[in-house]
Amino acid sequence: MAMFNISDVSIGAILLSFVVGAFLGYIVRQKIAQKYSDSIESKLKSRIEKVKEEAKNIVLEAREKSTKILEEVESEKKERKGQLDKMEERLLQREELLDKRQVEISEKELENKKILEKIQSLRSELEKIQKSELDSLEKIAKLSQKEAKEELMKKIEQENNEEVVESLKKLEKFRKEEVEKKAKEIMVRAIQKYTRSNVGEVTTTVVNLPSEDIKGKIIGREGRNIRHFEKLSGVELIMDDSPNTIILSSFDITRREVARVALEKLIQDGRIQPVKIEEKITEAQTEIRERIKTAGEDALYEVGILDLPQELVYLLGRLNFRTSYGQNALTHSIEVALLSAALASELGADIEVSKKAGLLHDIGKAVDQEIEGTHLELGRRILAKYNLPEEIIKAMQSHHDTYPVETVEAAIVNAADAISASRPGARKDSVEAYLKRLANLEEIASSYEGVEKVYAVSAGREIRVFVRPNKIDDLGAIKLAKNIAKRLEETLKYPGEVKVTVIRETRAIEIAR
Repeated sequence: MAMFNISDVSIGAILLSFVVGAFLGYIVRQKIAQKYSDSIESKLKSRIEKVKEEAKNIVLEAREKSTKILEEVESEKKERKGQLDKMEERLLQREELLDKRQVEISEKELENKKILEKIQSLRSELEKIQKSELDSLEKIAKLSQKEAKEELMKKIEQENNEEVVESLKKLEKFRKEEVEKKAKEIMVRAIQKYTRSNVGEVTTTVVNLPSEDIKGKIIGREGRNIRHFEKLSGVELIMDDSPNTIILSSFDITRREVARVALEKLIQDGRIQPVKIEEKITEAQTEIRERIKTAGEDALYEVGILDLPQELVYLLGRLNFRTSYGQNALTHSIEVALLSAALASELGADIEVSKKAGLLHDIGKAVDQEIEGTHLELGRRILAKYNLPEEIIKAMQSHHDTYPVETVEAAIVNAADAISASRPGARKDSVEAYLKRLANLEEIASSYEGVEKVYAVSAGREIRVFVRPNKIDDLGAIKLAKNIAKRLEETLKYPGEVKVTVIRETRAIEIAR
């Protein structure tokens, strides 16, 4: 029983101590909290005081700055007012000066008006005196003023008529001589700037052979090779008595050149047979096309023109294988271009237009043997097709008097064309007439249906007509030869006879595989 009481007392003591400890802890925490809150409050008060002090300083600074700005504005306002006062003073001075000048001008105007009235009064008095004098003279001479003037003019005209006529004749003669002299000087200077020798084109080309034995290979068995070569090239091979030479005869320079190149290739190869002949002629045609292009480019480089289309350059090169009265057409065109440029330079005309028109004035001759129409009309169509300027077309179209001369450049091209064509040795009419006759022979024969190729050979004494075997039979070939011969008799005038040979050849080709 005593044990039970002791334990109860211990538990009570523990509980009491716990309660006391908790109470004391509470009191301590309250004290600490009170102390911490007092510390925060003091900090806040000190910060508020500091902020108030800063705000007070800011307000003071703002007041000082505003006061300073107001003082500056006031100073600037006073300065501006002073400037305005000065300007107003100057304006007032100018107004006073203008008023003075206006008064002076008014006084001068009044003075001038009085002088003008006085002059008009004197003029009217003078007119009255002149009229009175003229009336007195008319009464004395019994002639009016108009009649007296006419009488005086007649008398002067009669006395000086012969002298006036003689002076006019002398002046006209002098001016004509001066104009001709000046024109000759310009022409001479232009010609001196460009000189070129001229070699007339012929209708034959000579090919040198390495040995006389080559002639037999070229002829072939029963003339097979030479016939095939002449058919493909359109050129006659003349085997005369001259040793180691063959003459190629054709009025077409291009055909002769193709034949020459092909023949030289065959001789170099050594294998002369129909298949090789076809191969070498094809190679020669390709080579000549390249030479034509090169000739056109060289011509442009020589005259100093670099902006023509490539198609025109090629057509220009074709003129190298075309003649006009024995004169090389490309050489003639280059000559006309350079002469035109020189004349334009002397006369102050457009040099570029004159040069291009001179170079292209005969461009139609590059195609006139293939397309119907005059070379002038073909040339105009070609230039228009490639969008060349209208002034160039106008400058080239009047060189045969078909179109009127519309520009100075056209007259210059006409003069240059005449100079180039008419100088001694430039052209040979007989050669041109002969070539035209050969071209007419081929043109007539080509007009018949079924004709494949036509070549005029033997200087125009023979015409060879190759026909398509599937369209014309043997009997038709005989009839065609008679028809062509009859038409030649009716259409053309020529000395001697023309032999018409119609050739119909059938080939059978098969490949063994």
